[in-house]
Amino acid sequence: MVDITHKISTLRVATAKATVKVSQQATIDAIVNNLVPKGNVFEMAKTAGLFAVKNTYLSIPDCHPIPIEFTSVEYEINDLSIDIFLKVKTVYKTGVEVEAMHGASIVALTMYDMLKPIDKSIEISTIKLISKEGGKSSFKNRFPSTIKAAVFVCSDSIFAGDKEDKSGKIIVEKLEVCDVETTHYEIIPDEIDIIQERTKAFAKENQLIIFTGGTGLSPRDVTPQALESMLETRILGIEEAVRNYGQDRMPYSMLSRTVAGTIGNSLVLALPGSTKGASESMDAIFPHVLHVFHILKGNNHDAK
Repeated sequence: MVDITHKISTLRVATAKATVKVSQQATIDAIVNNLVPKGNVFEMAKTAGLFAVKNTYLSIPDCHPIPIEFTSVEYEINDLSIDIFLKVKTVYKTGVEVEAMHGASIVALTMYDMLKPIDKSIEISTIKLISKEGGKSSFKNRFPSTIKAAVFVCSDSIFAGDKEDKSGKIIVEKLEVCDVETTHYEIIPDEIDIIQERTKAFAKENQLIIFTGGTGLSPRDVTPQALESMLETRILGIEEAVRNYGQDRMPYSMLSRTVAGTIGNSLVLALPGSTKGASESMDAIFPHVLHVFHILKGNNHDAK
């Protein structure tokens, strides 16, 4: 199966449709009046659909076993056609569109099985996804111009040439995926005055200022101290999101001193310096953190 361990849980919703066509009005009348010999068609088919949704992963190899938190089945009769609408909801890391289509398919097949003794010309058609929402695609903000970022690696050893930078390069790669342009990338030593000077200089032209490194507990880890006094607004929710995401994967994440806040219309982030820590921190908050630039312009949370 596809690795989804890096994803965050969001509300996922999908609605699928299937259509059952019968050959005569008498079949529709038997369904509506509950006269089908095998029982109540709508209720039996609905029950089958509920079971199918919860067991999709047992039938389709690449589907993950996921917590199904809501399923509804609705019917619409149009002449000799019965449209089935099946909606599924969950709060999880992956979508539920296959579960919705699987459920709609089983509802249609159950109806076929129950109706075939009284109608030999039943047809199942148009099994398709109607809508889906949730996941990164639903939180991808649109901007009239490209978001620009400056990335700084805070490390005495990397600055001295004793080690190679990996965390900064990963951040640049992940920003590119989010359509954010990195205008500046630089390795600097763990010095408060240099961190502050770079922040002031680059916040003027860049909406994002990202530091990686210096967020631990050693005497030379000074990035949080350098930034905290400069921030106009501290965004604790971003910091919590980064640590919570990391804590689910590595218990030492609670020791990280991630910092997030604004200076003017720029978002400043101080992320862990380890390669994995930087990568996971980006996965935890991007691309949805970019919504902050709509809010800084005075828009409401519904703006995209």
